[in-house]
Amino acid sequence: MEKIFNNIEEVLSAIVMFVMLMLTFVNVIARYFLSSSISFTEEITTSLFVLLCTLGAAIAVKHNAHLGLSLITDKLSRKWQRRFYLLACALGVIFSLVLFYKGIFMAIHEYELKQISITLQWPEWIYGSFVPIGAFFLTVRFIQAFFESLSQKEA
Repeated sequence: MEKIFNNIEEVLSAIVMFVMLMLTFVNVIARYFLSSSISFTEEITTSLFVLLCTLGAAIAVKHNAHLGLSLITDKLSRKWQRRFYLLACALGVIFSLVLFYKGIFMAIHEYELKQISITLQWPEWIYGSFVPIGAFFLTVRFIQAFFESLSQKEA
């Protein structure tokens, strides 16, 4: 179970990318051979891209691969580098919690208004729910990074 949780973003990202790849490939083939586009593929891939971006951000946090201001922090002592890392994680938690909160209200608002997508006529809240789902994973990884750094001994 722990292995599944540790790699859940990678698994979900792989599935999302595969679906996006297949939809785009089918659309390209249709354009080439049928001289017409399958319009719903663009709607789905655009929406899945939102989920893919937030999952990718969570993966980057997990692997400590986010962009940083190393020009400044490299000149600091290990103690201050750690403090800035903890601050960055705390700000990341705040940002991702706000994204999660706002994403939930966006999806609820779309549900209440009964908004539907243009091409497939699917409820917009389905696509809107990708924001809080991705933000949830991002929040978990920022919290995890914060506590892992906190548990390490200061140099």
